[in-house]
Amino acid sequence: MKFLLLILLAQLCSATLVPEKEKDPEYWREQAQETLRNALRLQHLNQNVAKNLILFLGDGMGVSTVTAARILKGQLQNHKGEESLLEMDKFPYVALAKVMGTRGGAQAGWGSSAAKWCGAGSSRVGMMILDTRDRCNTTKGQEVTSILRWAKDAGKAVGIVTTTRVTHATPSAAYAHSANRDWYSDGEMPPDALEGGCRDIARQLVENIPDIEVILGGGRKYMFPKNASDVEYPHEDKHRGTRLDRRDLVQAWYDAKPPGKVAKYVWHRRDLLALKLHTVSLSPGLFEPGDMVYELDRNNETDPSLTEMVAVAIRMLQKNSRGFFLLVEGG
Repeated sequence: MKFLLLILLAQLCSATLVPEKEKDPEYWREQAQETLRNALRLQHLNQNVAKNLILFLGDGMGVSTVTAARILKGQLQNHKGEESLLEMDKFPYVALAKVMGTRGGAQAGWGSSAAKWCGAGSSRVGMMILDTRDRCNTTKGQEVTSILRWAKDAGKAVGIVTTTRVTHATPSAAYAHSANRDWYSDGEMPPDALEGGCRDIARQLVENIPDIEVILGGGRKYMFPKNASDVEYPHEDKHRGTRLDRRDLVQAWYDAKPPGKVAKYVWHRRDLLALKLHTVSLSPGLFEPGDMVYELDRNNETDPSLTEMVAVAIRMLQKNSRGFFLLVEGG
């Protein structure tokens, strides 16, 4: 019995040791490139370069979830269910990708986002695009960049649409480098992180890539000073601003906009749908203090649907003659 316990203990210890090569993003990129090269050798594909890219992501939508949705769809049509087809089942090409955490076997949005947006293969559990949890100074200067940054550097328009808060794990991995996924504002950060110069995710949204054309989702309270009343829920304490630095990041976003571009901040569905898209170049829309409300419970007077947000985003982004990249998350 003691021997078995020793073996188990040894395995657990060895699982926590990360090989040095796996700390280098290039290690994961090369693995991904080799996988793609091997796949391309097996078939003749259309290798033209796309002008526009829209990436749809269903948070938590794994194989089992898709199977359940397929069965439900069929049963709602009075069939057995398993024989039904979702629209994605009709695509000419479908692939599976494996992503894992280098510390801890279970993986979630914040870690897998390093692979999806940055080609970095993986990150440690609880973090986004950095190496040591809660210690942002350990990898300064080694942060990986994302497809959002690459598209912007190529002259394309870029946008983010999500039903979560815009500072949540999946969208924020496209623009932020954070040692903890929960640092939505400086109000959620420990004192030593603040003293060490760590920046919260909402602040990075404004500062890292200041000319993102469209940002639509939830997360208002992380943009405003602590205890500032919410515009939609002025009497509810839980929805008040959380920022300790007393900054108004919406105003900071306006101040950082490129010269000659027209910006418009919206928080109500009515104002989003009324945007004059032929003149407005930049538009953050924050429709809830935290995550947006589930579709079944959504107030369709004040909160836009995911479909409505995507439609507005595409119309705004497609004005760029070089094309656009749009990240859409159903969270």
